[in-house]
Amino acid sequence: LQMGRLHSHGKGISGSIKPFKRAPPSWLKIAPEDVAEHICKLARKGLSPSQIGEILRDSHGVGRVKSVTGTTILRILKANGLAPEIPEDLYHLIKKAVSIRKHLEKNRNDTDAFFRLVLTESRTRRLARYYQRTNVLPTTWKYNSKTASALVA
Repeated sequence: LQMGRLHSHGKGISGSIKPFKRAPPSWLKIAPEDVAEHICKLARKGLSPSQIGEILRDSHGVGRVKSVTGTTILRILKANGLAPEIPEDLYHLIKKAVSIRKHLEKNRNDTDAFFRLVLTESRTRRLARYYQRTNVLPTTWKYNSKTASALVA
């Protein structure tokens, strides 16, 4: 029995998997301290954790930060006080809802976009509840469509 998607009919399980080997590759000659320092430098430039991971993978050959440093990018950022105030997936959902709202201001009769906005905001509230339950967000945090554009600006 497979768990389905939240707002669609898909039940697919296809996708890439992480390698079983947890040790860094033998050809990688970069020190864990250098990786952590580079992560902090990129975060100070305003990059998100996933963008930092892409840069490390594509430009420096670090496939998985956790295999090199022993901790994830987000934990390194939290330890140095550079973590984003709201989680990245929630940020992108809010950004998507703001862009749909902006579209609806110009195209009021677009009922499909309105339906997608309802689904996106529903997903946003559900994810926010999860983050409040796991103490990532404060319990007083609440998604509000009127102030959402200030969160992503």
